[in-house]
This record gives sequence, structure tokens and C-alpha cells, in this order.
Amino acid sequence: MTSNEYDEDVLQTFLDNQDQLFPEPVADSPEEAEAFLEDCLAVVCDSKEDVIEYLSDSMDTDGMSMEDLLDSPEVFALEDGRYLVVEG
Repeated sequence: MTSNEYDEDVLQTFLDNQDQLFPEPVADSPEEAEAFLEDCLAVVCDSKEDVIEYLSDSMDTDGMSMEDLLDSPEVFALEDGRYLVVEG
């Protein structure tokens, strides 16, 4: 299942790791991070399978393994097992 709701864990993970996707910070506070994620239509996925399904609907994933997809810069692993997907 995916959602567009960004809780404190999602926002902090994005703030702490945004350099994996962007060369310079795009947000400096949780409020800025939430606005940015809303603008990008970022999604929170509940499982690895949801990430794979979401990415296969939005990009060419042929020949990519689950590990490749989960290691892509657009995917941010959250501590609770969910994933944030940000398509920059």
C-alpha cells in the first residue's frame, strides 16, 4: 500500500538523506521537506513489494533486481520497514 502522508519519521529520514538524490539540500526543516515531498508527489510504501509495484508503474524496471530497485537513489528506507520514494 502507498500513501502521500508524511509523518515525522518520513520527514526526518528525507532531511537526513536527501543528498543521496540531490547534489545540494532541497529542504532545511521538516516543513520545507513536507512541502517539497508534496510537490514531488512522493509516496510512502509499506513494503518492498509496494516499492517494486510503484516503480514498475512509473519507470522502466526491466532487468533490474529487487535489490537494484531498493538501492536506487529515489528510494529511502525508513527505520520501521517502510520506504519513501521520491522521483526528483
